[in-house]
Amino acid sequence: MNDILKYSAGVDVRQRGPIGAQTDIGVRGSNFEQVGVLLDGINISDAQTGHNSFDLPFDKSDIDHISVIGNAFSMSSMMSAVNVVTRNDDMDRVTAHLDGGSYGYASAGARVNMAGSRRDMNWNNMLSVNYGRSDGYSRNKAGGLNSDMEYKKAFYKGNFNSFPVSLGWYAGLSAKDWGSNTFYSSKFDDQFEHTMKSYTAIQAETHGKTFNIQPRIWWNHTEDRFELIRGSESAVPFNYHRCDVTGAGFNSWVKWGLGTTFLGAELRNDNLVSGNLGEALDDPIHIKGTDRYYDHGLKRTNFSVSLSHYLYKTSDFSCRFGVVGTRNTWNGPDMRFYPALDVRGTVGPVAVLASYTSSMRLPSVTELYYSVGGYKADKHLKPEELKSLSLEFDYDDFYRNGVNLKAIVYYNRYSNMIDWIMRLDLPETERLWESVNFTEVKSLGAELGASLDFGRMFPGQTLFRSFDVTYNHIAQQKTDMPNVQSRTTLEYLKHKVVAGLSLNVMRNLDLNVNCRYQDREGTFTDKDGQVRPYEPYFILDARAEYGFGPSAGSSSGKLSRKCKVYLECNNLTDRRYYDYGCVPQPGMWVIGGLSVEMTRVKK
Repeated sequence: MNDILKYSAGVDVRQRGPIGAQTDIGVRGSNFEQVGVLLDGINISDAQTGHNSFDLPFDKSDIDHISVIGNAFSMSSMMSAVNVVTRNDDMDRVTAHLDGGSYGYASAGARVNMAGSRRDMNWNNMLSVNYGRSDGYSRNKAGGLNSDMEYKKAFYKGNFNSFPVSLGWYAGLSAKDWGSNTFYSSKFDDQFEHTMKSYTAIQAETHGKTFNIQPRIWWNHTEDRFELIRGSESAVPFNYHRCDVTGAGFNSWVKWGLGTTFLGAELRNDNLVSGNLGEALDDPIHIKGTDRYYDHGLKRTNFSVSLSHYLYKTSDFSCRFGVVGTRNTWNGPDMRFYPALDVRGTVGPVAVLASYTSSMRLPSVTELYYSVGGYKADKHLKPEELKSLSLEFDYDDFYRNGVNLKAIVYYNRYSNMIDWIMRLDLPETERLWESVNFTEVKSLGAELGASLDFGRMFPGQTLFRSFDVTYNHIAQQKTDMPNVQSRTTLEYLKHKVVAGLSLNVMRNLDLNVNCRYQDREGTFTDKDGQVRPYEPYFILDARAEYGFGPSAGSSSGKLSRKCKVYLECNNLTDRRYYDYGCVPQPGMWVIGGLSVEMTRVKK
């Protein structure tokens, strides 16, 4: 998924390993802890640490689309969110893919979908399985691999739709092992991590003319083992964590003379047990397969309620306003309220959107309690809060003349910002990464973008298909704290440019060329203890894809077969760069693959 989001100018994708072994996502200057992850609209964010929130149970080919959303009218109490919507197929279909490339990379996967319908009812069931591995691109001082990776994924999704009600459900499993290089400390170059995650959810929706309700329940389970020294506990014991997140909620809406009114509520419970995070447990729990015990833990429950109203006057004007109230057992008994407002209008082909949002985020358990290996956490951290303003102009003449232009200006004000900082005025032997409510941060940003469809602009030619370019700039103001190094708050993308050109080189042969330029503010301490600034970098990627086989319009009741072969080259110029200090990213990476799709054409 990081391959998709890294070409969004407002998204900061910071990779710590190959092929998304671990990926942190920021949005418009935020850090990875401030971005929630939604799977088909259900919150699956990791309560232990945001580092593992994007550990998803499916392949990117199972994704229908990804939307990056703000917190307006959301009950998930997050700064912003990435909603990953998986595919709903209405045909019997089987797909399979096989990939391989540089650094011992190999992956394989398959997806089966069965669909049916009868009268006013239809349903489908989809199952996908995926496997991948890589030797990685770096070694430790002893010569062993330290950025290798292996993952196994399985995902099942079902849907039932009829006129009065529809049901949807899913279950997913992800098991991943990866060499963590120097992810969390530059002093140890052979770290390792294992995670196992499972996801289950059921949701329903009624289809009435004036009133509807959408209830949902879910359970996310996570097990994590971190090894500061890979395979050895003689010096530093392994960190074990287990977390269960259960939740239930509903959205409802009613249409009446003055618009549509929305009401929702959500109850979420985080239950974490750990070898070192949380408060001491009265009854320790044995860790399966070891002689260790979960002797610490933390339970917290969050309740949210939202009320909003959508006012629609004409096709040229609409307005939505509302408030989200949230209360958490961890941070006190008071209900906190966060209002939001959207105003939309159109003037000819130009759409204008002005919005105000406010939201909060609870500290992760790691931020509250991780006090080992050069880290010192503060369990009394306050929740972060955000107030945001944005103004967006969208000129959309894409479907008629092939031109779309967009301009966005946004202002974010963070209070009680949580960060890990190191005080550089202390002797090197006394320096620790400390979790603190660091400062108030004011962030002013602007985004400019253009999309061109050459097929509509110049119908006579077939070589050039489309071109997209977007530039995002952020300027932050914060309390000046000399001799302080930040892990997240003071590290943000000041400049990011992304561009993509799509070509149809010949019949059935497509070529996509993408590039991105990134200039990051902030500094990091290298392996020699020297403080260094991040250097800007330019990355060029290309992908050629050739498709063959009959079209989907084959005779009814028969199988239609499609095949694709592709060759992808990431970082064509072999640029050496850093997304995180002391974790170098790979140079040129070449991957080739084949995919096959068989579809039964309905009679």
